[in-house]
Amino acid sequence: MRSSGRAAFFDVDETVIKAKSMFDFLRFWLDTRGDDGTAYERAMSDIKTMAADDVPRSEINRSYYRLYTGSSYDELLTAGRAWYAAYRTGSAAFVKATVRAVEVHRAAGDSVGLVSGSFPACLRPLAEDLGADVVLCTEPVVGDGGLLTGEVVTPMIGAAKASAVAATISGWGFSAAECFGYGDHATDLDMLSVVGNPRAVEGDPVLVRHARARGWPILSAQTGPLH
Repeated sequence: MRSSGRAAFFDVDETVIKAKSMFDFLRFWLDTRGDDGTAYERAMSDIKTMAADDVPRSEINRSYYRLYTGSSYDELLTAGRAWYAAYRTGSAAFVKATVRAVEVHRAAGDSVGLVSGSFPACLRPLAEDLGADVVLCTEPVVGDGGLLTGEVVTPMIGAAKASAVAATISGWGFSAAECFGYGDHATDLDMLSVVGNPRAVEGDPVLVRHARARGWPILSAQTGPLH
């Protein structure tokens, strides 16, 4: 928590970074285990089928984490740092306008939070890089021997993001009307609705239409390197 009495909360995938971190990391994780692409393509095919069948995003999120059932959480965290170390060097890895917004908020003394359906393996190194104060995300359940059960505490999707952000603002003793939110998709609307200063990143027509109707600022989705 910083000194200004305000906070800014950022969705991550396609808002701060260009990639969908969960899927980008999954490819990396399977590659390190000798996958020739078959396991990755099978997993992605299953996820796309669920999306086409209108399975709720929260349930798709849960199904993703079942792919890691029995994996060592410590190994995942280590792999996440290796993935991010490689990812951050990309020439188009970050959304320039939102990275700049993070920097502006930090310079103003605002607290910064990352809010994502992704998980700590991907998000902790990003948060450290950006100087974020809190990560609100999907937390895998760790069982005996530090192995993942395949279940999660709560998929950080839709209304769950709003609840987590509202609880964090309240816990810090801030006014929600003074806080900021950034998102790129209609599923971020719940989160954006609980802050007084919502911002949309262009791309999703539903979110952009909503933002325009309400006079919210719309940020460019142009990508570039971190610095």
